Amino acid sequence: MKIMQIPTIRTARLVLRAFRETDAEPFHEILCGADVLKYFPRHDPPPLERVRTLVASYGKHWEERGYGLWAVDSLATGELMGRCGLQDIPETGEVEVDGLLARESWGQGYATEAAREALRFGFEVVRVPAVVGIVHPGNEASKRILEKLGLRETRRTRYFGMDVIRYEIARPVTP
Repeated sequence: MKIMQIPTIRTARLVLRAFRETDAEPFHEILCGADVLKYFPRHDPPPLERVRTLVASYGKHWEERGYGLWAVDSLATGELMGRCGLQDIPETGEVEVDGLLARESWGQGYATEAAREALRFGFEVVRVPAVVGIVHPGNEASKRILEKLGLRETRRTRYFGMDVIRYEIARPVTP
């Protein structure tokens, strides 16, 4: 099997890059931050060994799909800030834009900046037909991010065993 080279994307303030084994511990610390998992199906951070498995699975997703989740680093400091990218929702076959950043990175536009690049990559490089966003009804910040990116609310439904709001955006038609 050919090993895929996961693209590195630089924005004005961020570097989106492939996860490395050495990211497991700092990513675990991010997941243990106050309120980071507040709107996720499971609020308790996973044990470090589970995070190691997650980090390894991100590369496998890229291999299988040609897209996935990037590690998000600060361009200024080089420190891991979280994750962002596109991932499959196995139960529905949809492609979801996903992001999770350390609490100290919230409210500064980083999530929007990273997710904008993930959408661009998905539409322009991979050519996915549409992307969804799945948000807990109480997560106002994530709703605003999706709306800034052009996703529109389609319905209230259930994903991952919880009530959510589903957003969607179709790939823009280009001449």
